[in-house]
Amino acid sequence: MFARLLFLFSLLVLLAGPAHAQDFLTKRNGDEVAVKVVEITPAEVKYRRADNPDGPLISIWRTDVFMIRYANGTKEVLNAAPAAAAGAGVPVSAAAARAAFPAEVPTLSNASPDDAILDEPIRLDGPRIGFTVLSASVLDKARESVPDLNPFLTQFGWQFESRLFRMPNGVSGLAEFVPLVGGLEQGKFLPSISGLLGIRGAKGLEFGVGPNLTPLGTNLVLAMGTSFHSNGINFPVNVAVVPGNGGARISLMLGFNARHR
Repeated sequence: MFARLLFLFSLLVLLAGPAHAQDFLTKRNGDEVAVKVVEITPAEVKYRRADNPDGPLISIWRTDVFMIRYANGTKEVLNAAPAAAAGAGVPVSAAAARAAFPAEVPTLSNASPDDAILDEPIRLDGPRIGFTVLSASVLDKARESVPDLNPFLTQFGWQFESRLFRMPNGVSGLAEFVPLVGGLEQGKFLPSISGLLGIRGAKGLEFGVGPNLTPLGTNLVLAMGTSFHSNGINFPVNVAVVPGNGGARISLMLGFNARHR
């Protein structure tokens, strides 16, 4: 009976352990963050947030990091404490780290640790499928050139996305180009092209704005959305609104993509 209980306990530990494994990064200002460290270079520490392991890669200057405590219990001090404290054999706490180092962080290559990072271009292109609903006034306008048009249109297309920059806190700037074809279910061919500039937060929430061109004319498109992640694949969900012509076009788009350079 005891051997069976011991076996079950060991099995639970093996199953639960990796799900909660995380590293802890202590900054020189005393802040401690739960992360998954991906890479340590001579200039930067790159990690992903423990609460968003498939999210964007975040980088901070190595000189901004005091210590990393890994999930297996080992520690790595990147900026050692003064010799007096280390020689005494006394563990250095986050508060001690904050007091041990000056407030001003040295710069690397004339760059500030708070600067946006531009050295890692990322592409997130992929197919899009969804639908658009036309308000009554927009539908009346559209029927002047496309008779018998229904207010509900399917949409098929592709989204080309490039990351312009990323901040140390994970916020990034985006440029997107989205060509679509609508109305195929009605035997229609209604192309549209949108170009957007946007911002994506560290947890995936994004906002964008830009011009939209269709046979109905040129308008402004406002978009927001988020992404779900699984096994390295992103599944974006976006809602777009194009106001104008006395009404609005509202679209819901779904898709998938994988990160590539």
